[in-house]
Amino acid sequence: MSNKDTKLPAVPSLGGEQSLNRYLSEIKKYPILAPEQEYMLAMRYKEHEDPEAAAQLVTSHLRLVAKIAMGYRGYGLPVSELISEGNIGLMQGVKKFEPDRGFRLATYAMWWIKASMQEFILRSWSLVKMGTTAAQKKLFFNLRRMKKNLDAYEDTDLHPDDVKTIATELGVPEQEVINMNRRMLMGGDSSLNVSMRSGEEDSGQWQDWLVDENPLQDEIVAEAEEKSVRHDLLVEAMDGLNERERDILTERRLTENPKTLEELSQVYKVSRERVRQIEVRAFEKLQKAMKNIATDRKLLPA
Repeated sequence: MSNKDTKLPAVPSLGGEQSLNRYLSEIKKYPILAPEQEYMLAMRYKEHEDPEAAAQLVTSHLRLVAKIAMGYRGYGLPVSELISEGNIGLMQGVKKFEPDRGFRLATYAMWWIKASMQEFILRSWSLVKMGTTAAQKKLFFNLRRMKKNLDAYEDTDLHPDDVKTIATELGVPEQEVINMNRRMLMGGDSSLNVSMRSGEEDSGQWQDWLVDENPLQDEIVAEAEEKSVRHDLLVEAMDGLNERERDILTERRLTENPKTLEELSQVYKVSRERVRQIEVRAFEKLQKAMKNIATDRKLLPA
């Protein structure tokens, strides 16, 4: 199957900076997918080009796009436009995502999102031309972070020692560091304390959205505990499948190198379509059994 020409669903409307508050509130309504849900949806899209599956994959990651966009707002471009570009990158990431490789969509799509935003920034800034070298691009997108790490003043020329440190680490001439810093100062930054308003109500400040991307320690622990619980649920729920269902599901979805429908059709002497039907039925039975077990144990709401 080729996803090249497959259309993905439209995302919530983002009409500009004035509607940004509404958009940010709206995308919070879309639930974060559990790993099993994400895998199932990704397989449905990959194998059947299911538009509903694609829609859920896209909308569940819109908050990730907005979060990344906030990290690029120092380049003086409208956040709404950064988000729109990032959403395009997200859709490309969904198109090309291969769930069988064993990592989450967010990990993969993040690179598409950032690449899309960075290309937009490069197109929009007059100081960066299409022929800019890889080293200059690296300087452009890392200068602010390095200035912060060096405790350099944001709105002034750099100290010669700081110029030398940055130039050495990024592998560019010192004069390029000086020139880039001055040009970026001309672009200007907005205050992080600017209020976000929706109608007459104050919806907080821009800095409320600038969150450290690294997970908190309690989040790491909670994720590990959740993973352990899900593994136990999976093992117990697998007992409810017959031998053929269990084998096909394991070979198709729970191994590092999944077998193809063709390979399994030869093992069981049935058609590839029949193998696919058994796989889907087994997965649905497994999901239902896991939910019932979790509900009985009060791990999930009834």
